[in-house]
Amino acid sequence: MTQRPKTLLSVTGRAADGNAVTYDIDKLIRDSTEPSVWYKHLTGDLMKFWGTDAAKTLKDGLFRTYRANNGELITSAEQENLPPEIIAALGDSGTKGLIDLEYNYIRAHSRQTFAYGIAFNMTGDAEYINLCRTGVDGLIEAIDRNNGMFTKREIDTGKWEPGKQERTSQDMAYGLTGLAVYYYLTHDETTLFRMEQVKKYIFDTYFDENKGFLTWLPKRRKDGDVEIVAQLDQIYAYMHFAVYSLPEPYKSEWKNDLRKIVNILINRFYSERYGFFWGVGSSSSSLQLAVDHTDFGHSIKTMWLIYRVGLLVDEPAFVAFARDKIDKILSEAYLERTKSWGRRFNADGSVDEDKEWWICAELDQACALLALNDPSYLSYLNNTYNFWLNYMVDKEYGEIWHMLDGGTNKPVLKFPKVHSWKTSLHSFEHALFGYIISSQIKGVSFPLYYAFPEEKFSKSRIRPYCFDANIIGHEPLDEIVFQNGPGRTSDRHRITRVTFDTVR
Repeated sequence: MTQRPKTLLSVTGRAADGNAVTYDIDKLIRDSTEPSVWYKHLTGDLMKFWGTDAAKTLKDGLFRTYRANNGELITSAEQENLPPEIIAALGDSGTKGLIDLEYNYIRAHSRQTFAYGIAFNMTGDAEYINLCRTGVDGLIEAIDRNNGMFTKREIDTGKWEPGKQERTSQDMAYGLTGLAVYYYLTHDETTLFRMEQVKKYIFDTYFDENKGFLTWLPKRRKDGDVEIVAQLDQIYAYMHFAVYSLPEPYKSEWKNDLRKIVNILINRFYSERYGFFWGVGSSSSSLQLAVDHTDFGHSIKTMWLIYRVGLLVDEPAFVAFARDKIDKILSEAYLERTKSWGRRFNADGSVDEDKEWWICAELDQACALLALNDPSYLSYLNNTYNFWLNYMVDKEYGEIWHMLDGGTNKPVLKFPKVHSWKTSLHSFEHALFGYIISSQIKGVSFPLYYAFPEEKFSKSRIRPYCFDANIIGHEPLDEIVFQNGPGRTSDRHRITRVTFDTVR
């Protein structure tokens, strides 16, 4: 890795409690997490769970949604044969909807496909791009003749469900996650064609021009709620990182859709008084604290995505809207006592100190984005990264706990480590963010790996995930021959190491 000189600097700003503080920037950078830590976190902590034979097991072309906390497959729905964490989830009203052992879910399969793609992106290990390709084949099979996607498959019969009137726009978005990461890595034209088909179906079926937002259920039903995730997860699940790789006219079309969604998020869901986003906008009674989707996670994710979209589409108003508000949420969510993030506001305005994995990941990622331009944010990030690595990781079997008790920092075991909504997406994206941004903060270049056809190598369409950066070198490595999949022939790609610096 190429080493660049650091600037020695101290700066005065505001701490989380509002008091003035002087940050020793040189010390913050010295104390910050090394990129190698994130590489080892992925290859050790995460792949310990996702690299096993059990993790790779397919049923009717899909990765299995449910496994025990120790990584073993769950092969029976009989209560007496289930691991205790699954039994606890089934018997608790607070975990309703997390376990449905009759099905494998497309969103879970798609997120696991994403994980193998990110593992390949960071390591260059050909096994992982082949597993990602396997996942993509299952996703293509889930696309119906109308170009929508089924969202789950019955394990015993192999039947695809549900009917098109019962599918949510959020589930559709996460069905595209695996396709998008594979396209980002390979520029595969079949994958682009299928991804664009489903994306068009989503906007045709769920975007209600009269109401001015994406509906939860198909707009013709007239009974769909106004959910922030119906809008937000179109950006998050696939658009914010795949758009950079697109050829025209798709890139311009996606940019216009990104502008449209950001305006919906700001105008429909943002609370000026509280400085964050409501999770549901169906009625005035839903616009209050301590309700589902109104938390630090959804607000910070929305803010950092608006910030990145603003940079992508050259909309300074989006950037200005989000940047100061990210700072406000970080200061409210940071808990000085434990040097960690809180979960959300309670109804009385206090902070819920429990740790939910994806909320901690999103707060870290937003904080890291600001640290690119202002390393004083390492005053949070150095601590919260340490908390993640020390407490959120299951050291014995790998992966990240769903929830920690805020008082004890112990896992809440009624939430299984993987379920129909929690697999690998947030933990792998968090590792990639850490690797890329820590490299920039430490002033070193870094490699990522792709599998392009040699004739399609184009610097203008290659990015380190959702970031801009300089490409300072690329090196062709081994050729890889993919096996036949649905709707495609075998094709030859070449693993290519691309080295970046100057992340922005």
